[in-house]
Amino acid sequence: MVSLMIPLATPRLDSDLIAESRARPEAFAALFDRYASMLYRYASRRLGPEVAEDLVGETFLVAFRRRDLYDLTRPDARPWLFGIVSKLVSRHHRDEAARYRALTRSPLDDVAESPAERVEDGVSASTVRPLLAAALARLSKGDRDVLLLIAWADLSYDEVAQALGIPVGTVRSRLNRARRKVRESLGHTNPLRDEE
Repeated sequence: MVSLMIPLATPRLDSDLIAESRARPEAFAALFDRYASMLYRYASRRLGPEVAEDLVGETFLVAFRRRDLYDLTRPDARPWLFGIVSKLVSRHHRDEAARYRALTRSPLDDVAESPAERVEDGVSASTVRPLLAAALARLSKGDRDVLLLIAWADLSYDEVAQALGIPVGTVRSRLNRARRKVRESLGHTNPLRDEE
């Protein structure tokens, strides 16, 4: 029996797609396909699902308009896109503050992706959510952006620095300060570890 191996196509670098989109704009759609759901989850956690969809669309519109300014030496566009969405989130400061106030009163998370995750998240978060939401609301915008880009967008320190246009040392100090303040708000415990 002869087995035919069909080589899988290597995913194209984001920078290559952006470069191609300068001459062929429809190539930019591949970035939307790659990152829209990731950006949606992040924006939804920050502002709620009712605003997140519009922010994701606006993020890609801004990115598309600024694609000629993108540094093609950076192969990964995630930090750039998360930087754009973070700036757009900051325009909704009152909405974000209201969301955190609402979360202090609500134990349910509407961002979970499956029924199993909803149950697991609900059990562990029901006691912590109000304290965590209050702690996030008290953080400065800069500290909150760094903490949430690392925690919710899963960006590295270098990627957060790139996204926010700040030095890596500033990312480290803001993250340290944010973690310390959140830990203080939670009574110097990690409730997820305490359950184990």
